[in-house]
Amino acid sequence: MADMNPRLSDTSRFPDPVYKDTVLRPLFDGAKGHHVEAFRRIDRAHLVMLVETGILDRDAAAKIAGALVAIDSEIDPSTLVYTGEVEDFFFLIEKELKARIGVDRAGRLHTARSRNDIDHTLFKLGLKERIDALMVKARALLAAMIDAAERNRATLIVAYTHGQPAQPSTFGHYLSAAIEVLIRDIERFAEARRIVDLSSMGAAAITTSGFPIDRARVAHLLGFSAAQRNSYSCIAAVDYTTSTYSAIELMFLHLGRLIQDFQFWTSFEVGQIYVPNALVQISSIMPQKRNPVPIEHLRHLASQTFGRARTVIDVMHNTPFTDMNDSEGETQGMGYEAFASASRVLDLLAALISQISIDPERVDQNIRRSCITITELADSLVRIEGLSFREAHEIAAATARSVVAAKGDLPNDGYQPFLDAFQHSTGRKPSVDLEKFREIVSPEHFVAVRSRFGGPAPEPMQEALVAYREKLSAFETDAAEAAAKQAAADAELQQKFNALTGAA
Repeated sequence: MADMNPRLSDTSRFPDPVYKDTVLRPLFDGAKGHHVEAFRRIDRAHLVMLVETGILDRDAAAKIAGALVAIDSEIDPSTLVYTGEVEDFFFLIEKELKARIGVDRAGRLHTARSRNDIDHTLFKLGLKERIDALMVKARALLAAMIDAAERNRATLIVAYTHGQPAQPSTFGHYLSAAIEVLIRDIERFAEARRIVDLSSMGAAAITTSGFPIDRARVAHLLGFSAAQRNSYSCIAAVDYTTSTYSAIELMFLHLGRLIQDFQFWTSFEVGQIYVPNALVQISSIMPQKRNPVPIEHLRHLASQTFGRARTVIDVMHNTPFTDMNDSEGETQGMGYEAFASASRVLDLLAALISQISIDPERVDQNIRRSCITITELADSLVRIEGLSFREAHEIAAATARSVVAAKGDLPNDGYQPFLDAFQHSTGRKPSVDLEKFREIVSPEHFVAVRSRFGGPAPEPMQEALVAYREKLSAFETDAAEAAAKQAAADAELQQKFNALTGAA
């Protein structure tokens, strides 16, 4: 007999072959590859809640629980091949339940829930797990950067602006700037995780249920901090996805800038970073080449991560504020690739930062050639000679021009041009003698006098390093507390579910 109402859903029909191969099969494969364990946890938590609220009697729940255990032991999801006999992984589990305990009992597990709230809860569980794993690596990178900054708190470098030598600083001070950005990026991830950490279960299709469900109980059993309040928001507000991938996008945009500097600093012409042989490849034809290719891999992997995260956000653009496939299975699976490449970047960058060093001879040569301590000469003339900064700046500029034109260096060749410029500008001789001049224009003096809050001198650097370690410690404490909370929830769910099956 023909279907008299084709508008009604029929999950037993076989789909169009093209639809099956282009849509349903990839979604099924994604579910079995990414979400099997989360499906199990949701089924168990929902079943426990149905019993505790009296919606489902214990006898029926015990039959369902036993069947779920049997399915787990008898079916290896990795071996499943999608046939089109059922629509998706959810209906496969329901089909297996029906085969074991009958249609009536099997169908009771789905009381007061929908694939809508299940799906968003699945995705949140998947994102929480991936965020936590990625943040372990981000904290390891942060620790490596803090250690490197501490080792190099007095290691001189040339700091660049607009691609040109600007002022001397220390590698520790430079890394501290990147450390502060990474700390803020980790904080952005923490905020994204707080948004992810709200259970959608109990929203059902859109508007919750007429059954007396306990949404907070399911959230607790799954390890969420709470149930997301508005049920429409549970299935429509995909900001848990956009927040997560925005955090990834920003972190790897920022790390990419650091990586780009490392590429520049390892060039032959600059050469202030030395990369050890363990992180260098040689040319197959040019014997003189030392290619620090891990930095190139870091650059393109960071860009790939950024691009993958941006793509997820772009998919969300101009979508309706409702439950929609745009935010679901395949988009979530595509986003997981961003986590995979992000993980590689964090590991490799931590290894690189732990092993690179500054070449002091190249730094010294570049400082001398570029006259980058000349700013302190201008500042010192204000303090010692009582000049206005503008007049002192003009004297310092004239001194630098003369040294550069002569292809000399400031400490050895700058004093006479300084005397000439000073007398020309002021009509008198300076009180600064040659010895004082050389002290003023030394990079060590330049760094030492910049002892203000946030500067590169030893005192503010020590304060900064203490603050960074305190922040890292706080991150580690928060992560440990979150892991303990999840472990406790998992244990309670297992205990409550075992009680239904009669297992010890």
